[in-house]
Amino acid sequence: MSSPPPSWQRRYHVLVRTYLVLAIALLLIAPLAPAQQVTLLLWPNGAPESYHGDPETDITKPTDPLVGGKPLVHLTNVSNPTLTVYKSSDTTNTGAAVLVFPGGGYKILAYDLEGTEVCTWLNSIGVTCVLVKYRVPFAEHYPENPADLEDAQQAMRLTRSHAAEWNIDPKRIGVLGFSAGAHLVVVLGNHADYKRPEAPISEVDARPNFVAAIYPAYLTDAPALSKLAYGIDPTSSTPRTFLLQAEDDPVHEENALLYFQALKEAKVPAELHLYAQGGHGYGLRPTDLPITHWPRLVEIWLHTIHVLSGPVSYP
Repeated sequence: MSSPPPSWQRRYHVLVRTYLVLAIALLLIAPLAPAQQVTLLLWPNGAPESYHGDPETDITKPTDPLVGGKPLVHLTNVSNPTLTVYKSSDTTNTGAAVLVFPGGGYKILAYDLEGTEVCTWLNSIGVTCVLVKYRVPFAEHYPENPADLEDAQQAMRLTRSHAAEWNIDPKRIGVLGFSAGAHLVVVLGNHADYKRPEAPISEVDARPNFVAAIYPAYLTDAPALSKLAYGIDPTSSTPRTFLLQAEDDPVHEENALLYFQALKEAKVPAELHLYAQGGHGYGLRPTDLPITHWPRLVEIWLHTIHVLSGPVSYP
C-alpha cells in the first residue's frame, strides 16, 4: 500500500479547495451586489435661494401607514439637493438614463418608495438611474416659486455633462416622477429653458428626451378640475409623455386626463393609462391591483419610442 501524502501536502490541497470555494461563491453573489453609485451636489457653491430651516431628517414614524406591507422614508428639510447615479451593469447597460423625482407634496420625499426602489427596477432593464433629491419643503412650487424647477434643470444639465463618463447617451435621457415629482417632471418638460434674470446662460440643454408622470398632482386648477393649472402649458416642443393614474386616486384622474388632451392638441406623442382602482402613492410595490404592474408598461413604451431597442414581449 502507498503511504499517505505528507501533512504539508494535505494542508496545501485543503487551502486550494478553500480558495476555489470562495472564488465560486464570489462569482455567484456578484450579480446581487448593489449598483455602483456616484453622488453629486446640485449646487456645489450653494443653491440660488438661501435656506434657514432645520437640518435634513427622516420624519418617518412607526404609526405611518404601510405601503405594500412596508414603511417608507419621509425625507424633509432638504437644503443641499443632490443627484445619485445608480449605474446599470456593463453587460446590461443600454445607454439610456432616467432621472427619478420622488413625490411627497413638496413637503417630503418618499425617497425609497418612489426613489431607490425605482432605481433597482431601472437597472434591471439596463437603464442608468439618476435619483434626484430636490429641495423640500416648499410652501409654493413653480410658477410661484421656481426653486423646484431650477433643481430639476440643474440635475438634467449635470447628467448630460457627465454622459460620456457615465456611459449614457445624452439624447436618451428622460425623467420619471411621482405625484408632486410627476408635476415637477411635467414642468421641466414644458419650461426647460426657464432662467432667472440674474442667472448665467447655460449651454447644456435641460430638456428631457421623454417624460413619465405616475399619478401626477397639481396639473389641474383644483378644486374645479376643469382646466390645466397655471404653468402647465405644453407646446409642440414638449417631450413625448407617458401618463398613468387611477380613477379612485384622491388627487383626481383629471390631472392625467386634462394634460393628455392638452398634449394631443399640441401634437405631442403621448400615452395614457387609466385604471379603475389603485389610489395614490403605491410606487412599485405590487399588489393584486393591475395598476401596480405599471413598470412593465413603461418598459414597453420605452421600446415603442425607441429609447430601448431589441425585441420586447408583451404581457
